[in-house]
Amino acid sequence: MMIQLQKLDPLYWVKARCSTLPQQVYLTWQGSIYAWQPEAPRQHLFDMVGMNVGRCLPTESGTWDFTSRELAYYLDPQTGERLHHWQNPWTGETVKVLPVANDPVQGRFAQPFSAQVGDEVATFVIDLFLNYPNPLAAEPKFAPYSPQPVYQAIELFKLSVSAAELWRPEVTEVSQLLLSWDRIGPWLPWMKMGDRPGHLIYSAQGQKVPDFEALPTLLRSQIATQMPSFRHAPTHKLPQASMTSWLYFKAHFDDYLEALEALPLSA
Repeated sequence: MMIQLQKLDPLYWVKARCSTLPQQVYLTWQGSIYAWQPEAPRQHLFDMVGMNVGRCLPTESGTWDFTSRELAYYLDPQTGERLHHWQNPWTGETVKVLPVANDPVQGRFAQPFSAQVGDEVATFVIDLFLNYPNPLAAEPKFAPYSPQPVYQAIELFKLSVSAAELWRPEVTEVSQLLLSWDRIGPWLPWMKMGDRPGHLIYSAQGQKVPDFEALPTLLRSQIATQMPSFRHAPTHKLPQASMTSWLYFKAHFDDYLEALEALPLSA
């Protein structure tokens, strides 16, 4: 059988990404983040390690609700240690690094999913082009951090699973999943880049893991001591909108400023 691009029922996506049973599933990833600016060489700014704990829930209409929590930390690319502070190489200013702490991340799976299907492997291909009003742009106090009126980003996912396992009707959850994730997005608000031209390029890879104990050490430690809610996915779809790094920055801006005032302004 040749590899073919097919449209698959959301049921198969649920078996790959989550489970057709209402049980939580862990994904984890790691990768690198680069600065991409006009006519400038790339700069390797950060590494990243992250996780998502999610759950799929069937609806009466035959679709699936997805609810999850997502946590990620920025790392020093030289040492691999978590970054708490970062010296901006363009401004010389030292800023506080905020983690990705998106609680919740939610959606609904209703449409067919594109997949490259072969005899042994099925790879779901998901290309997201995000374009919506920047939630920080309306308030002048956020101008040094994220003044752009429109938030734009591109996220490209490829998730590969065993085709044989995917087709078996008795399988509720595919046991192994490999993830590739690439992203082009704006400067993060906490970087305090203002309207400086350029983007961040993310290149990451990951996998499904069987349980909490299989997550990387940093994530387990932070969840156990600082972020206990991220150990479990919500048991039902929550009424609030999904959290993003931009909304998280807005919600924690006062704490960010307080920490910023305690840091040196320059090297």
